[in-house]
Amino acid sequence: MASSVSSAALVFSVKRCDPEFLRPAKTTPREVKQLSDIDDQEGLRFQVPVIMFYPSNPIMKGKDPVQVIREALSKALVYYYPFAGRLIEGENRKLMVDCTGEGVLFIEADADTTLDDLGDAIQPMCPCFEELLYDVPGSGEILGSPLILIQVTRLRCGGFVLALRLNHTMTDAPGLIQFLNAVSDMAKGLSAPSIPPIWQRELLNARNSPLITRMHYEYEEVNNTNKTLMAMDENNLVHRSFFFGPKEIRALRNQLPSSLGPCSTFEVLVACIWKCRTIAFAVDPDEVVRFSCLINIRGKRGFDLPPGYYGNAFVYPASITKAGMLCTYPLEYAIRLLKKAKAEMSKEYVKSVADLMVIKGRPSFTQPGNYIVSDVTRVGFGDVDFGWGKAVYGGVARALSIISFCMRFKNRKGEEGNVIPICLPPLVMERFEHEVKRMTNKVKPNRPITSML
Repeated sequence: MASSVSSAALVFSVKRCDPEFLRPAKTTPREVKQLSDIDDQEGLRFQVPVIMFYPSNPIMKGKDPVQVIREALSKALVYYYPFAGRLIEGENRKLMVDCTGEGVLFIEADADTTLDDLGDAIQPMCPCFEELLYDVPGSGEILGSPLILIQVTRLRCGGFVLALRLNHTMTDAPGLIQFLNAVSDMAKGLSAPSIPPIWQRELLNARNSPLITRMHYEYEEVNNTNKTLMAMDENNLVHRSFFFGPKEIRALRNQLPSSLGPCSTFEVLVACIWKCRTIAFAVDPDEVVRFSCLINIRGKRGFDLPPGYYGNAFVYPASITKAGMLCTYPLEYAIRLLKKAKAEMSKEYVKSVADLMVIKGRPSFTQPGNYIVSDVTRVGFGDVDFGWGKAVYGGVARALSIISFCMRFKNRKGEEGNVIPICLPPLVMERFEHEVKRMTNKVKPNRPITSML
């Protein structure tokens, strides 16, 4: 079955130095920069945790990863100086970066453990994540706080861990990787980033005469007065990640009819997860549930984003259906819904989202009955190289309430696959694991159905 790893305790000690503000290596412009209307939505006002594990490398013997990354980060901030500022609000809650040059928060640390000791626990929901990224008191606010918190932890084996927390309104996963690659460039002795950063957030602003021209189920107001539709108590959630290797993916694909056409691994996996999650919550069959997957607009035809743009550049159109149909129809049904929602993405759709933010006061995404998954398998977390080679694992550190992430991972058996972290109430998690096991053990394909949509 799809193997799961829980957030059970893994004990090791970490000695940290006091957090320090790391400023740009040179004087940077003192100005105020507006975020785009795609950046500036309530649903992105949260912190994203990222973690990357690096093995020792004999070529780097005598080099200190903490010092190398500290110096490179300071140099990279000269070019990415908005990250060294602080967010403020203008009229109508419009987010702006006050480029103060105050810097990011940086922590130096040492851990009494090795990569071998950690094993498969380095995948999302990593035990002791709080030790590998100390939550500096007072640093996690969206406004007026450091935009990046970063901790570099040396390991006893000679490897190290880079963990960071990022204010999501500033950038998305590709934008973060672009910044980290600039740090990598500086660490390797380059005088400037290989890809010059581009701000130009006005490219994703609302039109002068905003107009909502598309249906946006992802921002729909849902009446959930009883607070029973997939209710999530943040103080009572179980965190686990699920690994889907070739065997599990093959079992899911075997359930699909040839008439469905080509399907990406991501589509197959998230359709399974969405269906199993809905069954596990035992949702009333007549309740409407929804699913959103993030669609990156970089490089898409019809868009004018220049290489180097590092703002949020995605939308997440939602699939909607009655819970009973999702739970009882074959997996094919969920995949068709996903494909239909993804087909909505266009330049006009993105402009409509930006206009909606201005017209409706920058709402959050729908929460009751919703589930969101971001595919970061091709973003390049594992490819960032500070001189020690590629990370053995790199990605988002954990799921966040109704948001999960799909990432590449190689387990100790050497199996390449995808890992998806998820957090659920305890009893729901038990049912969810059972459903995932049942679905990934199926071998016979379902008969095609013709009247689902």
